Amino acid sequence: MNKLWEKDFEVNKEIERFTVGRDRELDLYLAKYDVLGSMAHITMLQSIGLLERDELVQLLAELKHIYHIADEGHFVIEDGVEDVHSQVELMLTRKLGDMGKKIHSGRSRNDQVLVDLKLYTRHELMDVVQLTHSLFDELIGKSRQYSHVLMPGYTHLQIAMPSSFGLWFGAYAESLADDMLFLQAAYRMTNRNPLGSAAGYGSSFPLNRTMTTQLLGFDSMDYNVVYAQMGRGKMERNVAFALATVAGTVAKMAFDACMFNCQNFNFVKLPKECTTGSSIMPHKKNPDVFELIRAKCNKIQSLPQQIMMIMNNLPVGYFRDLQIIKEVFLPAFGELKDCLQMAAYIINRMEVNEHILDNAMYDPIFSVEEVNRLAAAGMPFRDAYKKVGLEIEAGTFHADRNIHHTHEGSIGNLCNDQITHLMEHTLSEFHFERVIEAEKRLLS
Repeated sequence: MNKLWEKDFEVNKEIERFTVGRDRELDLYLAKYDVLGSMAHITMLQSIGLLERDELVQLLAELKHIYHIADEGHFVIEDGVEDVHSQVELMLTRKLGDMGKKIHSGRSRNDQVLVDLKLYTRHELMDVVQLTHSLFDELIGKSRQYSHVLMPGYTHLQIAMPSSFGLWFGAYAESLADDMLFLQAAYRMTNRNPLGSAAGYGSSFPLNRTMTTQLLGFDSMDYNVVYAQMGRGKMERNVAFALATVAGTVAKMAFDACMFNCQNFNFVKLPKECTTGSSIMPHKKNPDVFELIRAKCNKIQSLPQQIMMIMNNLPVGYFRDLQIIKEVFLPAFGELKDCLQMAAYIINRMEVNEHILDNAMYDPIFSVEEVNRLAAAGMPFRDAYKKVGLEIEAGTFHADRNIHHTHEGSIGNLCNDQITHLMEHTLSEFHFERVIEAEKRLLS
């Protein structure tokens, strides 16, 4: 089968295998977004006189049909067809003849894949945002539920000062609230229209880029056509940093949960259905889910570096190197979404040991409280510090577990309402409804 770009010679089959690589497989991620981009593009083409009205009606109807095939997971790139763009055009020409060949006027596969990637990425970011918010809700809920249950805090893995499960769960919630700012920035940079930049230098056709921007629900366009092409790789790298910061929070939380679940700590108990056994040790309940979450999230944290190394030092213009970014970028969303779903499920069902501090081994964590009490009563801080330290060394220190922290963000004042406000404020600025409404109008 002829390629869209093929002239009067045939490419060596091994060269074709090497250059196509996994592109056909990965293009399945982009199929329905390629159709959406084409629908907006041909609507614009008709408005500037490059398509007749009846042609537009027929092409849109067939593209909607192809969209639903892709949306239901039945879209296939046939043997001998180079990529998703070629497959969509082939399906149109089979049904509508030469009319199907008109959809490529005024664009290149370069801006076609750019818009596909942006439409796909913004959709995946919407899912990641929602799942991150769900995990946040579980953490805040647990923080409120166990707000007064104390646990030891650690520095250098040595018992340090009193903490609480309210603080521990709430800390990861606030971390996700900060991570959401990265997701918002990534989404805003993604939600700009590159369509019309063609191969990176625009077109002599009088394209209406504002029209396609509005039809596809983009906030604005990548205005400079050279920059639109330069944005490939940069968009993926920036989004990868946002995914990596969420993954960093989740990986750290998973490490804590694995450690706190072990018998030596016995702070939490994971749901039985989220643990696995041993082939030789009948007592084992291994925290495999959190261990895999930790590994997958650590892998995602390497994603920005992988993308940077692929695109590093490329001059202006398109290069085939950029194709390889899809191999590491597109599957990363599914991995992170799985991790977020699993983490939310486990946090929801996690049980907390409410009597950890009954064990006298944790008495020294209350030493700072005693030093502060003596200092508040008038003893110089350094004298109080020495006095309590000597009592601990002599084994005569007696812990007073009645502690009263009141400042913002402490054991007695978790500020969960303020943390929730931070998260909700950031969420309110995504405006996903604009995108959803634009896509509905395009498909209606």
